[in-house]
Amino acid sequence: MRATPNITVLMPAYNAERYIREAIESVLLQTYTDFELLIVNDGSTDGTVAIINSFKDDRIVLINQSNRGVADALNTGLKYARAPYIARFDADDVCYPYRLEKQIRFLHDNPEYILVGSEAKYIIENGDFLFDFHCIAYSHEQIMDKLYFYCPFVHPTVMYKKESVINAGGYPTHAHNFEDYLLWTHLVNEGQFCNLTEPLIKYRLNSSSVTIDEKWRGRRFRELKREIVLRGSITAAEGNELLAIIKDQNIKKIKEGAYNALCGKKFLTDNHQPERARDYFNKAIKIYPLRLENYLLYVLSYFPENLIAWLHKLSPNKL
Repeated sequence: MRATPNITVLMPAYNAERYIREAIESVLLQTYTDFELLIVNDGSTDGTVAIINSFKDDRIVLINQSNRGVADALNTGLKYARAPYIARFDADDVCYPYRLEKQIRFLHDNPEYILVGSEAKYIIENGDFLFDFHCIAYSHEQIMDKLYFYCPFVHPTVMYKKESVINAGGYPTHAHNFEDYLLWTHLVNEGQFCNLTEPLIKYRLNSSSVTIDEKWRGRRFRELKREIVLRGSITAAEGNELLAIIKDQNIKKIKEGAYNALCGKKFLTDNHQPERARDYFNKAIKIYPLRLENYLLYVLSYFPENLIAWLHKLSPNKL
């Protein structure tokens, strides 16, 4: 067995054959090389495992389990991770080569910090640039000021101390689709947080993801999530209710509709390409013609860019 690595790159994977090769390659090309890439295959039924096994690199460790969801897969990864630092990463994203080097340097130089995230460049399914994501907070003080209102981290950008997350109980398995956000609230007494002011990954939006625009989840999902985050805990009954909502929406029509609507919004407000935005709104309308907001946004795409920017600044949650 190789010597104990300094970083475990923790990647859960479920039916990720379309993107996982590029994701793995981006990790293996890191300028910082003292890591293991621990991939937890969460019961994939496609060619995910075959692609993983095609790599001949002893830094890759594969753990197979039955399909139990991303939080359980992450907790499995924490159990088997050998390194003191965990770099989270998803099977459809892309790491910049210097990602691990910059984050581990920050944590080594600042021992009072237990977690560091970063900005990200969002891409669409084919890898084209969608928009630059800017964190809502960077310093520990800024993050704590906003923690209970908005999730301050893009989950696959974070690196954290494994011991701190273990002490906090790991990922809450009932907090479906926001197991990371609830975990951050459990870590507030473990140490300090930070976001670096540069993108370290390309975060891919895709229509097969378990995560969709929460506006499509409905008011009950958002209200329940809000209550849970403020309380800092979740019951099994609440988890079952969340899961029922997600399962009801886990159909191709809704997921593709949500994906196309979100891409349209971003091409309208964050990366002003109105023709491209209209193309995505058209797709969303064809898939799910009952959502009025897509028609309104389609019409808005013909307005001047400065007016759209003003409206977005005035009411970002609407656009």
